[in-house]
Amino acid sequence: MTSKERAKLRGLAASIQSIFQVGKNGSGETFLKQIDEALEARELIKITILNNSGEDARELAEEFAKETNSEVVTVIGSKVVLYRKSIKNHKIDL
Repeated sequence: MTSKERAKLRGLAASIQSIFQVGKNGSGETFLKQIDEALEARELIKITILNNSGEDARELAEEFAKETNSEVVTVIGSKVVLYRKSIKNHKIDL
């Protein structure tokens, strides 16, 4: 992903709400499946890492990206933004 594409996605992500939160239970297989389905439906998603999770947001972002075959757009504080081009519901042109 180029820096211009990443900048465009960051701009789009600014107006969306987090649809997932990672807390003390962490992220299991079911949670990763939900992220995968959300990426297919929306292409761009925002996840909030709660303080009680005890996890590093950057590390979780990389794990989520690897497991869902997506890309980390940005990690700012406790917010993670992921992007994956949808096969069926392509909406965002880069």
